[in-house]
Amino acid sequence: MFTIVLPTYNERENLERFVDALVGVFELNGLDGRMIVVDDSSPDGTGEIADGLSARMENLSVIHRDRKEGIGPAYVAGFKQALKTDTRFIFEMDCDFSHAPANVLRMLEAARDADLVLGSRYVPGGTVENWGLFRKLISRWGGLYARWVLGIPVNDLTGGLKCFRREVLESLDLDSVSSHGYGFQIELTFKAIRKGFRVKEIPINFTDRALGKSKMSKRIVLEAAVMVWKLRLKPDG
Repeated sequence: MFTIVLPTYNERENLERFVDALVGVFELNGLDGRMIVVDDSSPDGTGEIADGLSARMENLSVIHRDRKEGIGPAYVAGFKQALKTDTRFIFEMDCDFSHAPANVLRMLEAARDADLVLGSRYVPGGTVENWGLFRKLISRWGGLYARWVLGIPVNDLTGGLKCFRREVLESLDLDSVSSHGYGFQIELTFKAIRKGFRVKEIPINFTDRALGKSKMSKRIVLEAAVMVWKLRLKPDG
């Protein structure tokens, strides 16, 4: 059994289509999958759409948070709920179709001999589509910068497609996670490596969202740049 945590903020155009696509992957491959939608009080009604899905689907639940606090706290809330169940694997996944639902099966297969599987854009076979040159440079430079500062052999530290064995998340102090934006991805991978867990990267095709608006901002980039030095200087903080 596995659980996919889907953080949402203004994703009314994508959420139902993405959930239906995930269910199709589950059914096609005979997978026992659950979904947790974590909505940060989306003003566009995403939370209400999630409630409607939950009402007709036994394997989907919803967490409503009072305000938008960033992707990090949203994932932590989803992880904590998932860990209250008997789920064996817990996924991070964007619901804007930048992560193809079909990757779920590949991630689970890779997790047979890994504790944390990363969907990587920057290993052989990985690709990025529909990004402009500037966004590509920011992403690639950010990952290389974090890798250099932290000294860990991971090619895509900022990617948002992950599959954790539950033991990884159980070993981490989730309440101490300090990152609110995409630095969260770096922080959890770094802490998992520090704990001695096996990390494996598999190539994915990342496609920029077709509908909705990106949550990337200058503040998020700056937070990640500062956060890696905090981890380097105080890795257990």
